[in-house]
Amino acid sequence: MTGRAAGAGGGAPPLGLYIHLPWCVRKCPYCDFNSHPVAGAALAAYVEHLLADLDRALTLAEARRPVASIFIGGGTPSLLPGSAVARLLDGVRARLTLAPDAEISLEANPGTAEARRFAAYREAGVNRLSIGVQSLEAERLVALGRIHSPEEARAAVAMARAAGFDNLNLDLMFGLPGQTPALARADLEAALTLEPEHLSYYQLSLEPGSAFHANPPPLPDPDLVADIAAAGQARLAAAGLARYEVSAYARAGRRCRHNLNYWRFGDYLGIGAGAHAKLSRWRDGRVERVWREARLADPGAYLGGVPEALVAERRVLDADDLVVEFALNALRLVEGFAPADFVRATGLPARRLAAPLDRARALGLIESDPARVVPSARGRDFLDDLVGLFVSD
Repeated sequence: MTGRAAGAGGGAPPLGLYIHLPWCVRKCPYCDFNSHPVAGAALAAYVEHLLADLDRALTLAEARRPVASIFIGGGTPSLLPGSAVARLLDGVRARLTLAPDAEISLEANPGTAEARRFAAYREAGVNRLSIGVQSLEAERLVALGRIHSPEEARAAVAMARAAGFDNLNLDLMFGLPGQTPALARADLEAALTLEPEHLSYYQLSLEPGSAFHANPPPLPDPDLVADIAAAGQARLAAAGLARYEVSAYARAGRRCRHNLNYWRFGDYLGIGAGAHAKLSRWRDGRVERVWREARLADPGAYLGGVPEALVAERRVLDADDLVVEFALNALRLVEGFAPADFVRATGLPARRLAAPLDRARALGLIESDPARVVPSARGRDFLDDLVGLFVSD
């Protein structure tokens, strides 16, 4: 497919593009994402498969709309050489119209070899880097199975700045094996000295399918972790990083637009092994149908498949699905949502929310504001319980 695709959708929400790279140098024991040990030969062929995948996705009229954001995630996308990222983004631009101010993010590990590619990524059009620091303490990095050092993390940030990046996210975990409140406080202070525009500050969790879930490490007491979280939130606010989502903090104008589109139940294409997509069909300014797609997760199967066979699952969301999935995303936001947002995004009447909202208010999980559904501090702390109230009996 050549040329820029025409927009379609009649009032449809913003469209993002997620691109998944499924390889890492080594899988971290806490990770449950679709990632596998790196395969050098496969990397060379992967970009062309991604573009063929995108061509197939664009046979849907709902996919041929201007793209507001691109997120290249993984795995470890910074395993790709700069020339491959340039080829990928040039191919995307040839097929889709990008908004003039499109946010283009790429996830990167702090290893020195990968950081040397940052200038090439910036030249290719990436304007936001997300660096997986996780900790700036050597002992905690070893406990997490990370393969970089604190010094390499600091060097990676310096290289990103030298390459011209003025929009950096750092991932930082707390509640780590052997971590005390004092160590967590020092870790956060070390991250703040790097002056990121955005910080993803989140608790280590033992996700099913991860090595840590099968063999849990000794973790701090939950009450201690709660104290660490509260102290961290206060420190980030004092540093000018405002919390806008459960684990996302940003300086003014630096919230991640791609992730905001997820949380506001926007549409997005997903290409690459294991990538997910969510699309909606609109007519006369109203949503008619919402569906999700998932690509083949196994990298070998993805690389060996023809574009027409890469979609492993396609599921139309029914009314119960829409209620739960909207709540699952929108309730992550500190600002919550207005009932009109729900009606517009799902096509369902606001009364579908009445019963779960009444239960949530009674439990103190949302604020008592009829004009807006805003999670309380308790609701954010017990988000799974809050979302569970929206599951149909």
